[in-house]
Amino acid sequence: MSKQTYRVCFCFRRRFRLAVSEAPEDIKKLFEQYSENGIMTIDGLQRFLVEVQKEDKATREDAQKIIDSVKHFHRKGVNLEAFFKYLFGDINPPLASLGVHHDMSAPLSHYFIYTGHNSYLTGNQLSSECSDVPIINALKRGVRVIELDIWPNSTKDDVDVLHGGTLTTPVELIKCLRSIKEYAFVASEYPVVITLEDHLTPNLQAKVAEMVTQTFGEILFSPGPECFKEFPCPESLKRRIIISTKPPKEYLGAKEVKDKEDDSQRGKASDEEAWGNEVPDLKGSHVANYKNDLDEEDEEDTDDGDKSQHSLAPEYKHLIGILARKPKGGLDAWLRVDPDKVTRLSMSEQKFEKAVVTHGKQIVRFTRRNVLRVYPKSTRFDSSNYNPLIGWMHGVQMVAFNMQGHGRSLWLMHGMFKANGGCGYVKKPDFLLNAEEVFDPKIKLPVKTTLKVTVYMGEGWYYDFHHTHFDAYSPPDFYTRVGIAGVPADSVMKKTKILEDNWLPSWNEVFEFPLTVPELALLRIEVHEYDMSEKDDFGGQTCLPISELRSGIRAVPLYSRKGEKYNSVKLLMRFEFI
Repeated sequence: MSKQTYRVCFCFRRRFRLAVSEAPEDIKKLFEQYSENGIMTIDGLQRFLVEVQKEDKATREDAQKIIDSVKHFHRKGVNLEAFFKYLFGDINPPLASLGVHHDMSAPLSHYFIYTGHNSYLTGNQLSSECSDVPIINALKRGVRVIELDIWPNSTKDDVDVLHGGTLTTPVELIKCLRSIKEYAFVASEYPVVITLEDHLTPNLQAKVAEMVTQTFGEILFSPGPECFKEFPCPESLKRRIIISTKPPKEYLGAKEVKDKEDDSQRGKASDEEAWGNEVPDLKGSHVANYKNDLDEEDEEDTDDGDKSQHSLAPEYKHLIGILARKPKGGLDAWLRVDPDKVTRLSMSEQKFEKAVVTHGKQIVRFTRRNVLRVYPKSTRFDSSNYNPLIGWMHGVQMVAFNMQGHGRSLWLMHGMFKANGGCGYVKKPDFLLNAEEVFDPKIKLPVKTTLKVTVYMGEGWYYDFHHTHFDAYSPPDFYTRVGIAGVPADSVMKKTKILEDNWLPSWNEVFEFPLTVPELALLRIEVHEYDMSEKDDFGGQTCLPISELRSGIRAVPLYSRKGEKYNSVKLLMRFEFI
C-alpha cells in the first residue's frame, strides 16, 4: 500500500503517500565509512561495533551473529538495508544486558527497593475493589515490597485486606498471601518484603501468624537478634519472604476522621490527563511550599517504642523481620541513628518534603543504616504519585508508589528499576553511603559527564494504532520530548520540531545534557502527536537509567501509559558521553 486515504466529507477524500522506512543520512554516511562496494563485511561491522557502538569487547563472532540475525543473503556482510534493519531491531536495545551485576552482599539499607503502596487496590483510593490481581501484576513487574492493610472482617473472626475508612471492597488476607507465594519470585529471586499496616486485636494477630507461617513455610525469613543490629543482605535472602510491621496500637477512628476533614480543606488532587501531570519540579519549590507549619507533628502511626509490644501476640511478634518504629519526639527523635539497632521508619510524602528542608543531612545519615519508607499523601485519591527523585537523592530505600496508578512519576519508577537486571534492588551510589561527607542534593556540583542524544526517527505507530487514532483526516503530526530526571541541577526537558502528516517521522535533532550526578539520572523520552484544537495525543514513552545506557545508535522501544511495551513502536537514537 503506497497511498493512504482519509475521508473528509461525503464527496471528498484526502490522499497521502505512505513513506517507506529509510535510513537517515547520518546512518548512510556511517555505513559508507565502514563498508566497501555497498557491503559492510564482518571486519567492517566489528570496527563499527567497537568505534561507534563503544562495544570494546566486540568480536568477529559477535559481528557474524548480527549478520546472521538480519537474514540477509550476503553471508559475508550486510548491505545498507540489512544494516539499518539491525540498528532498528530488537537485538540492538538501549540498555546493557548485564543481568544482576550490582554487589548484592551489602545490608538491605544500601539499596533502593521497588516498593508498592496499597498494593491490593485495583483503582482509586476511595471506592475501588481490593484484589490479589494488582499484587500479582506488581510482582510480575519485579516489585519487591507489597503493602497490605489488615483489618478484622465484618464478623470479627477473620482478617480482610482493605483501605480503612473508605468504600473499598475487601479481599481475604489468605488469598493475598497465597498469590504472593505463587508469584513472589517469577520476575526476581531477591527477597519480597510484605509491609503490614496492622489494625488487629491480639487474637487476630495470632491468626495472621498462623496464616503466614502455614502459607510461606520454609521460605519465610525468621529473624534472629542480629537482624535488628544490622540488616542482612539481599544475596543471603534470595527466595525469602520478609514481614515488616510496627507494634500495633488501637486504631484511632476519631483521628482518621479528623485527617480526612483536614485533607478535604487542602483541596483534591487534580485529575491527571492521559499523560499524567508533569513530574513536580524539585528546584526548590517544595522548600517554599512547606516552610510554614514546620513544627506540625505527624502523629499518624507514632508508637511508644518497646512498651506497646506487650500487646502483640507472641507468635506474631516473632514473625517481624524488619521492625518498624516511630518514637515520640518529632523528627530529631525519628532520625536518631542507634549504633546498636536498625529499624524501618515511615513518613508521608508531605512530612518527608517538610523534613528535607530542615533535616536533609540527617535523613541521608539515617538511611545509611536504617530503612526509610515514604508513601503518597492521602489526597491522592486517584492513585497518582509524587516525584520519586526527592526520596532517592536522600537515600530513601522504599519510595512507595501506587503501582495501579498512571502517569509520569510512575514511569520514572519503572525506569529506575530497569537497572540491575530488573531484580527490584538497585545499589545506592557510594556518595549516599559515605560516612565521611554527607551528600547534599541542593548543592550544585561540577559536571561529571555530558550526555549527547540524537533523535533520528521513529516507526511502528502505523502498525500498533488504527490509522485514524491520532487524526481523523490526516496522518499524525509527531514530536519527541527528551530530557533528564535527576537532582535539581540536572533536571530538564527539551523537544524536537513537529513533523506534519507523517507515520515515519525523521527529526534528526541533537540535544546535550550536562550531568552533575549521573548516578541518579534517568533519561525521559516521550512522543506526542500535536493537536491544534485539543490536548496533544499520547504516542509512547520510556525512561532509561543513565547508569546502564549503552553508547551508540540504538533502537528504543516505547511503552503505553500503563507501562506495557508496544509491539512495533520504537525510536532510533544515538547516545554519546562526551
